[in-house]
Amino acid sequence: MNDKIIIYTDGACSGNPGDGGWGTLVINAGNETELYGGEHATTNNKMELTAVIKALEFIGDVNVPVEIYTDSQYVKNGITDWIFGWKKNGWRNSQKQPVKNKELWEKLDFLSGRLNISWNWVKGHNGHPENECVDELARRGISELV
Repeated sequence: MNDKIIIYTDGACSGNPGDGGWGTLVINAGNETELYGGEHATTNNKMELTAVIKALEFIGDVNVPVEIYTDSQYVKNGITDWIFGWKKNGWRNSQKQPVKNKELWEKLDFLSGRLNISWNWVKGHNGHPENECVDELARRGISELV
């Protein structure tokens, strides 16, 4: 019986904007699933958000806790703190400017709102095995773009 699902995510960009990739590792009942992909003409922040969205789409609706680990303060702070103000202020940031990547934030908000998620930040490029794995997957997403 799986008592929780653990997800590691990362995004990368070759140039910002430029070709980008995302990677995720989903650990469920001892099984590990690696997912990755890439996009042309994107940004690092879009790829960080896409990685989490793709992982949540993959697991679907589950009735167990989900732990997400990201090296992106943008993703972690955005979904656990900033998003409440953005929604309250009509998707405007503290400088009264439109929130960048609104469509991705809305999708992440919808997907995460259905689940019991704990959000965790890990320092990137610091030898953390799973974080290094998803970084490699994100770079693979870039390298396999046609």
